Amino acid sequence: MSFIIYNAIFLFNRVAIGSFQHIFPILFGLSFCILFVKYTKHKLNIIQQKNALHIFACFISLIVIVFHAHKINLGHYDVSIDLPLYLCSLLGLIIPVFTYFRKFWMYEVLLFWIVGGTLQAVLTPDIELGFPSFDYFRYWVVHLGLLIIIFYATFIFNMRPKLKSVFKSFLALQIYVVIMVVINKILGANYFYLNEKPTSASLLDYFGDWPWYIVVVQLIVIPLFLLIYLPFYFMKKRGK
Repeated sequence: MSFIIYNAIFLFNRVAIGSFQHIFPILFGLSFCILFVKYTKHKLNIIQQKNALHIFACFISLIVIVFHAHKINLGHYDVSIDLPLYLCSLLGLIIPVFTYFRKFWMYEVLLFWIVGGTLQAVLTPDIELGFPSFDYFRYWVVHLGLLIIIFYATFIFNMRPKLKSVFKSFLALQIYVVIMVVINKILGANYFYLNEKPTSASLLDYFGDWPWYIVVVQLIVIPLFLLIYLPFYFMKKRGK
């Protein structure tokens, strides 16, 4: 009964692109990112800066864990659609590994995955239940949080990608895709939208039907990653 009431309340509350529920968290996240970076840069020592980022990452991971535990508790958890295997959810779950070890090869991969993938999710949100649902808060905490972490690592830890980072990240993405293809086959699932486009509006709508949108995405991934790398190239050239 509680599940029926829960769905009835938010049935017509899907987050629309350009709505207040879409724009406000982006503005809030941007403001928080600027303040977080500025405060830690000028007020904290290096150890405190590392700890602050790691605690923030653990918070994001905890939100993902609690959200899935909550769905399991509701009694309608479906492993074919609910596992944290979509790219952003998976990154939200494991991001403390990066903030703890801070390995450069992790940064190389995560920078392009997060900016290229998570930014698209922020611009075209796929949130079935709007404010004040748990799903709504989980979505924005994870997606905006991942962007904040990668910007923090860039500006506080002075990490910068190299040109070869583009191709490392692309190769890692192919490994992830292959794993998702296998999992989708076993579970009859659609993780990473490899079998069907998302129901909400997204850039994939302009790339044709299955399997053509997958082919198009594969073709534009490296140009997209190169575009993300471009500001770093100019910064490096200017520095020299």
